[in-house]
Amino acid sequence: MKAIMVMYDSLIRDMLEPYGCDWTKTPNFKRLAEHSVQFDQCYVGSMPCMPARRELHTGRANFLHRSWGPIEPYDDSVPEILKKAGIHTHLVSDHQHYWEDGGCTYHTRYSTWDASRGQEGDPWQADLNVKFDRRTLFNQTNWLLDNVPYYQNWLSVDERNRRYMDTEEKTPQYTTFKGGLEFIHQNHGNDNWFLQIETFDPHEPFYVLKNDRDLYPHEQGFVGDALDDWPPYAKVTEDEQTVEHVRYVYAALMSKCDRYLGKVLDLMDEYGLWEDTMLIVNTDHGFLLGQHGWWGKTAMPMWHEISHTPLFVYDPRFKETVGQHRSELVQTVDIAATLLEYFGQPLTPDMEGRPLRQVIEAHEPIRDYAVFGYFGSQIDVTDGRYVYMHAVEDPAVQQYEYTLMPTHMRQMFQPHELQDIQLSEPFSFTKGMRLMKIPVASVMGDTNSFGSLLYDREADPAEDTVIDDPDVVERMKGYITEFMKKNDAPKELYQRYGLKK
Repeated sequence: MKAIMVMYDSLIRDMLEPYGCDWTKTPNFKRLAEHSVQFDQCYVGSMPCMPARRELHTGRANFLHRSWGPIEPYDDSVPEILKKAGIHTHLVSDHQHYWEDGGCTYHTRYSTWDASRGQEGDPWQADLNVKFDRRTLFNQTNWLLDNVPYYQNWLSVDERNRRYMDTEEKTPQYTTFKGGLEFIHQNHGNDNWFLQIETFDPHEPFYVLKNDRDLYPHEQGFVGDALDDWPPYAKVTEDEQTVEHVRYVYAALMSKCDRYLGKVLDLMDEYGLWEDTMLIVNTDHGFLLGQHGWWGKTAMPMWHEISHTPLFVYDPRFKETVGQHRSELVQTVDIAATLLEYFGQPLTPDMEGRPLRQVIEAHEPIRDYAVFGYFGSQIDVTDGRYVYMHAVEDPAVQQYEYTLMPTHMRQMFQPHELQDIQLSEPFSFTKGMRLMKIPVASVMGDTNSFGSLLYDREADPAEDTVIDDPDVVERMKGYITEFMKKNDAPKELYQRYGLKK
């Protein structure tokens, strides 16, 4: 058995041709849809980047207990489980968060791994002669006014990196897929391997060269050089011409992603891998490009442009299903379980995810609802029709991080954060281990100020209108409570969110 997973970051479902977009150029995603099962109701789980990847490893939600952080000592990692079972697992990626403190234990779970440098503000190139000169600070947003030193430094690092990416062959996505394609060339005749080709694209900044930019009709004279390809996580204050331009730049990078996906499909054809190789194409989350009046993610509610994601799966055991759609609810956690089942390995005791086999084979649902969210923010739930975003009801109740790996995204917890550290009793999934219980002062992307929101996606697929239906709200709150119990949520969260245990 063999499996390939091609993973993108911030791939927007509604901008792919197979999901109904009529102006973007993604012919290889259309080709993929013809060779796989397309999932129409796939949702995120723990957000954003590294919490989502922890779900990919463990098949278990983590956002109730922990923010952004590494694989924990008690976590069961699917790539590592496969490795120990004699299945070679290989990661090739340019996702720079793997090389930071907050992601440092992920890539070492694989049998082998390969890294490509230079995405976003990756501290890669050290040309100190490069000054902050390509962009102007666009100070029309409160986020930037509060974070000018951070953002200015980040853009400066990105500028240094870009000077080493003046041709296609020097870009991280190229080198990432080159490594993945080389693995297939070398190993296609062998059995028992899993390859994960993971590119940071089309995550911002939407850096793309002229040949891809020319695919779309960019307007000139848009407002602010800084918004050319790196929008802030903030409200849109720019004119429609600027918004349209940024969407075109994103689309150009997405078309580049499509080209490299095509190279994987070409090798599936060339080597006859459709006979015995599973193919999964997925993303961690989407992104807002001006919809609902916002750029980005984390700073606003998790509307469907962020939470409702594309997913394609080809299972060689069920070739008759290619080209079909599935409307059953599935989530990120199900990918881990799907890989274990496919390779004949038992699911771990703490795994919530369920194999997609029964959905693919027989349209059999694996869940009645999907719960997702950011640590400390609204807890969201959907039953496939309604989406309910439940905000904190008693913010005076202290929230805690539960971890044995006290790191944030790019640094370890600082001494002042650890002055009041306690030890918690074990949770059901920590294998008897007690964890650090660390008071939280602030969280990434706190969306509780928006209040609780209910949408009917059947009547309002764009999620433009908040509705009032107490019966539906109570049912959805019941789903959240059930989810919290299944996940052995910290007891203080019930009081914090006003839910009955």
